[in-house]
Amino acid sequence: MALLNLQSFAVMVENQAAAIQARASQLLDFTKGSILRALIEANAAVGLWLESLVVYTLSLTRASTSQGTDLDSWVNDYGLTRLGATLAQGNVTFSRYSSTVSALIPIGTTVTTLDGTQTFTVSVDSSNPDYAATMNGYLLPIGMAQLTVPVVATIPGPGANVAANTVGLITSSTPGIDTVNNGVAFAGGTLAETDAQLRARFVLYIASLSKATVGALGYAITSLELGLQYAIHENVNLDGTPHNGMVTIIVDDGSGATPTPVVNAAATSANAYRAGSVSVGVYAAVTITANVSMNISVGFGYSTVDVEGAISAALTTYIQNLGLEKTLTIAGLYATALAVPGVTNVNSVLINSSQGDLNPGMGLTVKPGVISVGLI
Repeated sequence: MALLNLQSFAVMVENQAAAIQARASQLLDFTKGSILRALIEANAAVGLWLESLVVYTLSLTRASTSQGTDLDSWVNDYGLTRLGATLAQGNVTFSRYSSTVSALIPIGTTVTTLDGTQTFTVSVDSSNPDYAATMNGYLLPIGMAQLTVPVVATIPGPGANVAANTVGLITSSTPGIDTVNNGVAFAGGTLAETDAQLRARFVLYIASLSKATVGALGYAITSLELGLQYAIHENVNLDGTPHNGMVTIIVDDGSGATPTPVVNAAATSANAYRAGSVSVGVYAAVTITANVSMNISVGFGYSTVDVEGAISAALTTYIQNLGLEKTLTIAGLYATALAVPGVTNVNSVLINSSQGDLNPGMGLTVKPGVISVGLI
């Protein structure tokens, strides 16, 4: 694409005027409004249109330049499809003021965030001892004041990855149930795979055709669901001891508590791509909690409470998105806090009461804990 000799409208007009004048025996009129000026500008417009068709056609012949549905059709020819958006999931706790009678939380009960922007639906968890299949819901017997049940977002996307204590409205009829709250943040909601992500996975897909490579194992894992992180360690066991022919794979869905079905699916997928006589072990990442404290100075005209809240949110997002087996650095926390409007200085940054970086090591992922922000 960069090697094409593309010309702008003005260059096309100038080149035509120069070529015509060079073959004329007298000075020609190319001023605005002249017949010759109109003719060469019309030719330049057609030239631009033809040029755009050539560029567009060439863009469709390469995955690196195709976009949207064109990229989809390109990779579809190789049997690859774009991963769709996913729904956020989490748990909410329903409570009641009086437990003198039994109550039922039906499957499909809807709850929303306090601002009404996100809606979630109660889903089935057959392992929950209070789930009553015959009643299609969760039963609170006499004497039980609250019950925690799973919910799933009604609209896919990261917007439903709401923070803790933000789901507080019941929007379905639930006699005997008074309040609802989510004690833990939700996770799992993602947008559909972007063009860049699809191109990157397409490269892994091509590498996977040879099978038994690290790239093939990576493709097998990333194709299970969008946002699934992985780390591959060769010739070692989970505890780090040497083991020739052993491939240890750590997976994390971003929550730090990857569900067992996801780990099992990753193991099945990885084993389909492993080489003969090679053993593959797939394990969920273990979370290390990072409790962060720091002192800040706030500029004139800024609300201290608002700035502290913004820093807490920024640090939480930064740590949450750090990634599997990635080191949480003091420098990264400094930079994140200083990027918040109103912050003029940051000092005394500690991670778990230490001034050193937090290196999670093999199989571990860092997730945010208590964020404490004070004033200098």
